[in-house]
Amino acid sequence: MQFRLEALRETLAPYPWAYSLLVLTALLLVAWLANLVTKRILLRGLRQVLMRVAALAGHAGNGSISRMRVVSRLANVVPALVIGSGIALVPDLSPGLVAFITGLCRVFVIFTVALAFGHALDVANEVYERRPDARNKPIKGYLQVAKIIALVMAALASVALLAGVDLVHVLTGLGAASAVLMLIFQDTILSFAASLQISGDGRVRIGDWIEMPSQNADGDVIDIALHTVTVQNWDKTITTVPTRKLISDSFKNWRGMTEAGGRRIKRAIYLDQHSTRFLDADEIAGLRRFRLLDDYLGGKSSELEAWNQTLGERGSEAVNRRRVTNLGTFRAYVLQYLRSHPGIHQDLTLLVRQLDPTQAGLPLEVYCFTNDTAWAAYEGVQGDIFDHLLAILPEFGLRVFQAHSDAPVEVRLRREDGPVAAAD
Repeated sequence: MQFRLEALRETLAPYPWAYSLLVLTALLLVAWLANLVTKRILLRGLRQVLMRVAALAGHAGNGSISRMRVVSRLANVVPALVIGSGIALVPDLSPGLVAFITGLCRVFVIFTVALAFGHALDVANEVYERRPDARNKPIKGYLQVAKIIALVMAALASVALLAGVDLVHVLTGLGAASAVLMLIFQDTILSFAASLQISGDGRVRIGDWIEMPSQNADGDVIDIALHTVTVQNWDKTITTVPTRKLISDSFKNWRGMTEAGGRRIKRAIYLDQHSTRFLDADEIAGLRRFRLLDDYLGGKSSELEAWNQTLGERGSEAVNRRRVTNLGTFRAYVLQYLRSHPGIHQDLTLLVRQLDPTQAGLPLEVYCFTNDTAWAAYEGVQGDIFDHLLAILPEFGLRVFQAHSDAPVEVRLRREDGPVAAAD
């Protein structure tokens, strides 16, 4: 083989550049063949083995594809090693050019290994996220820090290699520039500290519904990374919140609602205060047809009768006696209605209370919790309750307060000797 190369070199002696070009072409061809054999043959067989192993383990093939990214990235090292080792065999190249190409190949190998390490961390994160408790303790932020450290170390090793100095000397020189580095990586350091705190106390987890008006975020957390927390809002837009904002700024996490199993209803009906009055005996008798008022009317009648008997002769005056009101009876009805409603959580707070009167009337507030936290189910239960309460109000002689619009009001007058006349 050596004899044939010498013969070829003597043949191309009149053209010295031709022999160098021929050797360089042969070197590139060998590197291409090495890359082809590595990726097309070895990796193809390895891919089939991984897919079979994943099928036997009962996992999907996506994890195998992710693992193949690591192997394929490492396979790029082979042609770089071939070129770096064989470039010295090309004749008529200056030592400086040979050293430069060899250094570039080594730098390429270093960064390739660093990137493959990053892909290996991605695979580790995918495997970890299959665990049931992964959403409570995400590790993506820590893995991103490891990626950054690997890339920084790769860059420092490349600088040391090209400069021909020891890596320890480069790290020592960087110690003097630590203040500048802290300024450059300020966001990364703060984000890393925030990720540690978030992961430690569990204040935010993947799948939580958070509300953060300062960042225009209102939806489910779909990803927790080193620098950002990704939130998919209810309008299907995506908001990225800086991780450190979850430590420095206030936000609302609705996870407690889901864990409690109840979603709060806090809404008031505004009643016209002029419609509040005492009920006479006939009206009370008419309200006894409501099954939900049996206990209230029975107990209230006994209580008021006992109280009024203590008044003696003064009890003959209606102003001295305690009497049943339509508002109090309606409030008792609403309370019993909620206690018998199948969509209301009976183990959580349940109140029907009056709030301070306003210009819009007297608020009668319903404070309770549904037993289904899903948005659609919650709105359905809430709508059904207030539909019923608004429709049943006239039975108690009550009216809701409603401001009049600026539309013309039609007034109908009834004449005693004729039909109804209309006037504006």
